[in-house]
Amino acid sequence: MTNNLLSSPFIRKPLRTQTLMFWVMVCLLPGFIAQSYYFGIGTLVQVLLASSAALATETATQLLRGRSPAAALADNSALVTAVLLGLALPAYAPWWAAVIGGVFAIAVVKQLYGGLGNNLFNPAMAAYVLLLVSFPVTMTSWIPPQSLLAESLSLSDGLRLIFTGFTRDGFSLVQIASVDGHTLATPLDAVKTGLSQGLMTEEILQGAQFGAIAGHGWQVINLAYLLGGCALLYLKVIRWHLPVAFLVSLIVLAIWGQLFGLTNAAPVSLHLLSGATMLGAFFIITDPVSAATSPRGRMIFAALIALFVYVIRTWGGYPDAVAFSVLLANMCVPMIDHFTKTRVYGYNVEHDDD
Repeated sequence: MTNNLLSSPFIRKPLRTQTLMFWVMVCLLPGFIAQSYYFGIGTLVQVLLASSAALATETATQLLRGRSPAAALADNSALVTAVLLGLALPAYAPWWAAVIGGVFAIAVVKQLYGGLGNNLFNPAMAAYVLLLVSFPVTMTSWIPPQSLLAESLSLSDGLRLIFTGFTRDGFSLVQIASVDGHTLATPLDAVKTGLSQGLMTEEILQGAQFGAIAGHGWQVINLAYLLGGCALLYLKVIRWHLPVAFLVSLIVLAIWGQLFGLTNAAPVSLHLLSGATMLGAFFIITDPVSAATSPRGRMIFAALIALFVYVIRTWGGYPDAVAFSVLLANMCVPMIDHFTKTRVYGYNVEHDDD
């Protein structure tokens, strides 16, 4: 009797890091364009500032380690980290926020751990959390989409806000963000505050910052990142386990909150199409270095992030929670991998400690 053995399904031609990172940046374009449309030139400026700081830091750290910077820069990993950080920052945050974040992401989170492939934490999210904890007012100063502003920001005023803090006429970011004398919170923050005050969800969603199904502007931005994420799946740059497990878990948790009548539970549509949900699902938690390795481990990792996101959004002090949740789950990866790693054929569990 002859045994017919199938070829191993895990043996395939891997994508080069440079190619993988290139496609990630290409697939970020729909979300980047949508974000720039609603929030203006500030989105591009933040990406450029973070990228300049990250690439300069990558070059400097390679020289300090006695290595050629060319190879490190060529894999595009530092650039992708910087782009993700820039997209996560408020569009008109001061210039130094992106610079500090870019330097910290590369010098501390990536290179201090040994470079690409050795970092425990997601560099972009670690830098974002550093800025959020250190400068909470600055990092939560999102202006409403430009269509809600009394006057759209010109290119020169946008640049002035980032580099000086004031427009040509002397208006600050807080004044620019006010509509009819009232400063508009982000959709997630508005829902969280309104529910805590005893308002009904239907009443809160009548606010100017809300669109048909979620936050005005944010719903389109998240759908654009969803489109880019689907392209990543189609191109097989990422696998389905992480984004699907994350989104399904978040949906289940949001429905659970609604069914059990939690007084501060946001609707499902708001969880999915507000904040950094889709950017996180397809471009952040899918970081191949800091995520779990096995398919089962990835699904546990993603579900854990969804749980943290829901808990922080519902009961925590910050309206959005993707960055904190990713870092918390990153700390759990060694344990997740330990219990979910694939056993090699012929491996004897009894001799695990030999």
